[in-house]
Amino acid sequence: MQSCLAKKLFMSQEELYEDIDTTQSLTQRYLGLSLGKFLVLFSIVMVFGIYLGLILYGTNSVEVLFGLEDYENYLQDEIVRLKNDNAELQREYFELKEISAK
Repeated sequence: MQSCLAKKLFMSQEELYEDIDTTQSLTQRYLGLSLGKFLVLFSIVMVFGIYLGLILYGTNSVEVLFGLEDYENYLQDEIVRLKNDNAELQREYFELKEISAK
């Protein structure tokens, strides 16, 4: 055991490279996937990422939805304010109408 370890320590660089299996592709060596499987998986991840980006930041996105909900709340508040202003102006109108009729 020790002699094998000592032998490997003193091997030349060329002998170390002989032990490496060069028949495997780069993706098989580092990721454990064939090139075809890697490309399919990479494509799926990219398409999903683009889809998720469109959902979050596109024209029909969540941000647009929240913005429209805020705008709807603003408009509802504006309706209430304008109704109150209208009621006040109608009250003034009828008071002025009564004064002018006397």
